[in-house]
Amino acid sequence: MKHLIIPWGLSVRRFEDKIVLVTGASKGIGAACAARFAGEGAQVVVHYHTDQEGASRVVSAIESAGGRAMAFAASVAEEDEVVKMLWEIDRLFGRVDVLVNNAGVFKPTPLQTIGEADFDWHFKTNVLGMLLMSKHALRLFPTAGGSIVNVGSTASTMGPPGGSLYAASKGAVTTAIKSLAKELAPQGIRVNGVNPGYVLTEGVAAAGLASEEFQAFMVAGTPLGRPGKPEEIAAAVAFLASEDASFVTGEILIVSGGSGM
Repeated sequence: MKHLIIPWGLSVRRFEDKIVLVTGASKGIGAACAARFAGEGAQVVVHYHTDQEGASRVVSAIESAGGRAMAFAASVAEEDEVVKMLWEIDRLFGRVDVLVNNAGVFKPTPLQTIGEADFDWHFKTNVLGMLLMSKHALRLFPTAGGSIVNVGSTASTMGPPGGSLYAASKGAVTTAIKSLAKELAPQGIRVNGVNPGYVLTEGVAAAGLASEEFQAFMVAGTPLGRPGKPEEIAAAVAFLASEDASFVTGEILIVSGGSGM
């Protein structure tokens, strides 16, 4: 994991004493979101599936800087594991004020190679996982409401070659945001999304998309002329989750350096 930037110098602590649950927070954008919320005063729940070591590093970095965090493991694609994790979070903290659905998977999958297992792998985590987390977190939100922010991707609108499954799954997330925003508004729960462009993360590297050649290709189509940073995505997520966006729901904020235009 790269150096985790924890913004303790912020003058505004918008999440003081809030409980913020970030899925897929052992590295990359999720880890940056966890750090951002902790830096603004939140007790952060660092969710992970298999990367216990990464989650522990995120928690240690936050605690070393004076913040509060705790790691929990679950597969967001398995309902019984989601229920068990949220029951434990409820027991320890009594509520969730903000849910960030960041957990996601991706691998290049050309059409000729697509099979049922590839479809299930992408959609169970990226779509079903988001829905299951949102469904079972509902009972933990306070009566005053709260915020759900889903991390999507500009792949959902740009449709990269060899990425049809991933693009379709993130397109489903984007579409679901509109429905969930209307459905949950009576409970005071706002639902929004952030669609990042090309961001250098461990997941991007693991998918073979961090080579100098590929970076040059992606940057060439980015007006700001560089890849994004995880902390830049985290700043957008924190904005949508905060009271600064109190009249914003059902919206998708594209954070792509202009490549999503």
